[in-house]
Amino acid sequence: MIPIVIIGSGMAGLACARRLADAGLAAIVLDKGRGIGGRVATRRVGDLQFDHGAQYVNAHGEGFTAVLHSLGNAVGGWQDGTGRSHSVGVPGMSAIPKALGAGLEIRQNAQVARLVQDDDGWALHLESTTLRAARVVMTVPAPQMAGLLGADHPLVAALAPVRLAPCLTLMAAVAAPALFITRQDADDPLAWIAQNSAKPGRPQGAATQWVAQAGEAFSQTHLEETPTEITARMLPLLCDRLGVPIDRVSHASAHRWRYARVTQPLGQPFLRSPDATLYLGGDWCIGPRIEAAWTSGTAIANDILARG
Repeated sequence: MIPIVIIGSGMAGLACARRLADAGLAAIVLDKGRGIGGRVATRRVGDLQFDHGAQYVNAHGEGFTAVLHSLGNAVGGWQDGTGRSHSVGVPGMSAIPKALGAGLEIRQNAQVARLVQDDDGWALHLESTTLRAARVVMTVPAPQMAGLLGADHPLVAALAPVRLAPCLTLMAAVAAPALFITRQDADDPLAWIAQNSAKPGRPQGAATQWVAQAGEAFSQTHLEETPTEITARMLPLLCDRLGVPIDRVSHASAHRWRYARVTQPLGQPFLRSPDATLYLGGDWCIGPRIEAAWTSGTAIANDILARG
């Protein structure tokens, strides 16, 4: 029997595990993917590098500010060209979850298919094995909870108001002078364009590395297209915004984030079962910021520690 299993190694899951570990209570973190951090991610393609999820992180509360400071050289400052300053992972955004998760027991490529509660606790059914846990913390996107718990679970019903929007991301290397560092226009199909190679610690070369993220309407319309189709649709738009011909592009690829941005949060830090053996949390509880995910995960850990 594992005392605590955390499903999801995004920022909420890592924050929960980190707080528990710092208090002397170890938890096992399971994640279906090959990397940790969720949307705080970095894609590497040969000598190229792209922050294809969260572009930066800003701290508003003292707790999260202290966490970023504690990560040392894994976090640096970035001026986005508009007079605003942000914190970013160094050498990529993925450095932040890697530093936060150092020393934690994280099992990757471990996808939980369903959870079942019985008199002895929780059974977590994976592809080739079943784990048993006394307490489970779920930090996956809210729309995925029903598939794991069942649509009739009481906590799933409480998630009905939560809304998350998708985001399509284009990564491109362009051999041409950069006219700007960032460009943001909520009314443009490419709502955000960032010169990724302008961030500290990023690889430099003949080609400038760009990340373009589509707005909600564009992303929703083309969500089910293949990455190749998405690339073909977004690349001409990027070249137009950069003022360069498409033959200056040496690499282009796309990524689909199905649950990228919280548009309607739950309005509380987490959900908890009456017996306090099941917790649901994530940024979708509070809002569309990395700090919101950290706050939710930390609040869950504090509640568990308070109960002993």
